[in-house]
Formats: sequence, C-alpha cells, structure tokens
Amino acid sequence: TMRELRTTLFFSVQDQVGALDECLHALKAADVSMTRIESRPSKVAERGYDFFVDIDARTKELVECVVEEIKRVKIVRDVRIVSSLGALESLGGGEGSQGLDQQVPWFPRKVSDLDTFAEKVLEMGEELSSDHPGAKDPVYRRRRMEIVQKAKEYRSGQPLPHIDYTEQEKDTWRQVYTRLRDMYPKYACREFLHVLPLLEQNCAYGPDNIPQIEDISRFLKDCTGFTLRPVMGLLTPRDFLNSLAFRVFHSTQYIRHHSDPYYTPEPDCCHELLGHVP
Repeated sequence: TMRELRTTLFFSVQDQVGALDECLHALKAADVSMTRIESRPSKVAERGYDFFVDIDARTKELVECVVEEIKRVKIVRDVRIVSSLGALESLGGGEGSQGLDQQVPWFPRKVSDLDTFAEKVLEMGEELSSDHPGAKDPVYRRRRMEIVQKAKEYRSGQPLPHIDYTEQEKDTWRQVYTRLRDMYPKYACREFLHVLPLLEQNCAYGPDNIPQIEDISRFLKDCTGFTLRPVMGLLTPRDFLNSLAFRVFHSTQYIRHHSDPYYTPEPDCCHELLGHVP
C-alpha cells in the first residue's frame, strides 16, 4: 500500500494574466494531484492574491520538489508548507477503504494543526470595509494592525498575547459593558447570569478593565476544558467548528471604533468576551 502525503501549500502571486497557471504547471510537472484550492486578496504581494493549495504527493521529497518548482516562478512570493500529514493507510490494503480515505477532506488532528488557520481568515483584522466606522481613521487602523500581528505570529503552546489597551479603548469597553450589564437581568439566560459574576471575580471582568484572554483561557480550562487563542479576523465556519472540536475558541483582541460603541460589523473583543465566553 502506498502512503500519500497530504499537504497544504501557501504562496502569493502578483495579479497578472496567467499567474496562477504558471504555478499550477509546477504541480502538473511533478505529477501530483491538487484536491483543493482557495484564494484571497494577498497580504504579501502588492496587488496580488494568496493561494492555499492542497495536494496529495507520494513522498516528502516530491512535496519539496513542488515547492522548489513554484519558487522558480518569478511572480511568486513567500512559498511555504503550512500543513502536512500522511493520509491513513488503507486497512489491509483494500481498495474500498483507500478510496474512502481519499474522499475525506483535510481536518486538524492535533491542537498544533490549528496554527494553519493563522492566515486563513475570511476577513483580516486590519482590512476594513468602506462602511466600517473606523475605515477612515488611520490611527485606529494602525492600532488594529498591531494587535492583529500578534495573533498572526501566535503558535500553539506559547503564552497568549497580552494587549495593553489604551484609555480610549477602555472607555469604549466601559460604555458597552455598562449598557449590557444593565440589560442582562432582563434578557440573559440563567446560565449566563450565573457565569458572569464568576468571570468578574476570576478574570478581572469589569467596566474599567478589558480582561486578557490568557486569564480567561486559564479559568475556562479549569472549569470546562475550553481554551482561547487569538485570531486575526473571521474564520470560515469549517475552521471555526474544527477548533471547537478541540475545545478551542478563537477570539479577536481588537475593539470596535470609539465613534460608535454600540455597533460593529464584525467580531471584536466585546462580542467575544461579553457574548461568547459567558
């Protein structure tokens, strides 16, 4: 029975006619099968696109060969392997079981595999739509980029990033926290009302402090087995649910724009910590 190496490759290309075709030619030349491809606006190549390509190769050497071939394409930037795992060998070498395995899409099999989600988000934290309240605020955008970069660099097993929130950010949190705290008795469920005081006692929840996800993660792990980890932006539903299978919840750490504290078009730390965590 031949064991195949299922691998996800990441590379960025400049936007021009035939750019992707040049890269995929390297896969064809190496005789490897492409099983999935995703693209999104690039964070590496100016006016380009990032690609995530899943391939099934026969050997590690063949994967490395494909990487080297893609690197030779002049318009390519930042080629690397973001995940790699061996496909399950068929039980007893039967064709039926081998075919079944080939139909199963890649999924994380250990917590460290969640690191592959670091750059695979639908929307980046520093990329704001034109109707976002902070879209035209360069100071706010730079601040978000600083926080998002910490999430991008985080890897499993490291201490969770500590954010020194500004007074303006704390004021935005204070307004949201105070408004919701008044509404919880009427609208929140019994379980929520039971947990929130515990978070205030153990994780420094309060109107004058934005809690750190490291403190929350430790508390949740002791109580429920769940942990938190930072994320750059909105994950795909599949990646989000794959994380929950490991009792890991991805949480943003940036906060909404101060001009409109009661509205955000995307997840932020108020949404995560005052909505999902309790």
